[in-house]
Amino acid sequence: MATAKLNKTEVDKAEPGAKDWFLWDEDVAGFGLKITPAGSKVFIYQYRLARPGEAERTAAKRYTIGKFGPITPDQARKRAKELAALVLQGIDPRQREIDAIAAQDEAARAKAERKRLEGELLFEKVAERWLEHYEDEKGRRASTVGHASQIVRTHLKPALTGKALPHITRADLQAIIDGIPVKHRAVRRAVYAYASVLFGWALKRGDITDNPITTLAKPEAPKARDRVLTDDEMAAVWKAALTLDAPFGPFFRLAILTGQRRSEVAGMNWAELDRATATWTIPANRAKNGVAHIVPLADSAIAELDALSLTAQVKAEAEAPDPKRWPKVGIVMPTSRKTAITGFTKPKAALDEAIAKANEGTPLAPWRLHDLRRTLATGLQRIGVRWEVTEAVLNHVSGAKSGVAGIYQRHDWADEKRAALAGWAAHLKEIITNQAEASNVHKLEPRKRSAGKAR
Repeated sequence: MATAKLNKTEVDKAEPGAKDWFLWDEDVAGFGLKITPAGSKVFIYQYRLARPGEAERTAAKRYTIGKFGPITPDQARKRAKELAALVLQGIDPRQREIDAIAAQDEAARAKAERKRLEGELLFEKVAERWLEHYEDEKGRRASTVGHASQIVRTHLKPALTGKALPHITRADLQAIIDGIPVKHRAVRRAVYAYASVLFGWALKRGDITDNPITTLAKPEAPKARDRVLTDDEMAAVWKAALTLDAPFGPFFRLAILTGQRRSEVAGMNWAELDRATATWTIPANRAKNGVAHIVPLADSAIAELDALSLTAQVKAEAEAPDPKRWPKVGIVMPTSRKTAITGFTKPKAALDEAIAKANEGTPLAPWRLHDLRRTLATGLQRIGVRWEVTEAVLNHVSGAKSGVAGIYQRHDWADEKRAALAGWAAHLKEIITNQAEASNVHKLEPRKRSAGKAR
């Protein structure tokens, strides 16, 4: 084993050999110089640690101090003495350095994680990204996206803003739901449903490792509604709607005449209407079930649209306004902001107020706009319309049109739907005016099935 006083002179004299060789310092045990065949000269410190409670030492380990050049022999010797002092204390220099590097890495990771928690993983940031994703999903209806946005904005953000998503617990979400009055069961269910989708999306992305919604009890479903307006109530609603200015008066009347969903009626566009064929085509992206829907227009509905067309032409200062020449595009019943109706609470309140005023202050028994669809469905049954046709009018994919029947049943019921809505319009006219004779009511006989043809 070659030894020498490791100084610049001795280090410079050391020549490379056929393989690595070592020159050890005479003064500091374990301090040496490794010379490689390529001529590289590296200061090292070799040591053995005693096992705790034993005289026997572990296998030799080497610690690389650094290359000659950047480090002088004196600097290397000083470092070797520091390492020797650690070994005497039972401290492994290499492990200590490894642990220090690991601690630095962990500190950097924790800092990055903290920064992420305090930035991109804040609830409001994640919710914003989720809503963008939710809106971009193919086939998503604007009304559904709007409802999701409203739930996030009204119920989730106020309670969760500033909280990192991984730190949101079941208790946080339960408190939000508990803060909604029990009587508002539908709202509770909506908050639960949209929060479930949001947190599930975040879980799949790796933003969280557990979904707190999965352990949360689903709120009780609202009681199924079965409110059907009587003929007298329908007459009262119609007459009250006549007292309301556009766009709300026409909106209520067209909702009654067509039986379509409120958002579909409110978003009606002239581009969807064809006066020549007396049809209204609701595109798939506006229909709740994602299926395009053709609604035949009864004469009463045509009259309402003619009036709206004339108003639109007058406002546009068109030459020789003609109510039968409908606009090509544009919202049929625009608000003062020239947008479709999106809020229904105030118009409904105004309608109820008009009903009560006409009835000497007595309001109608509690009812909702959706009850108009149920009333139309019930009314069609009363005047003899078969159930399959009623479902076709409402654009329902259920009952007779679901399952195997839905696969093989391709009849579109176009003629039957037109007759049904004409009959409904006539029935409305009778109950509203109380003057039409019973013979004027269109009784619709069930369509006879041809032998051998599928229903």
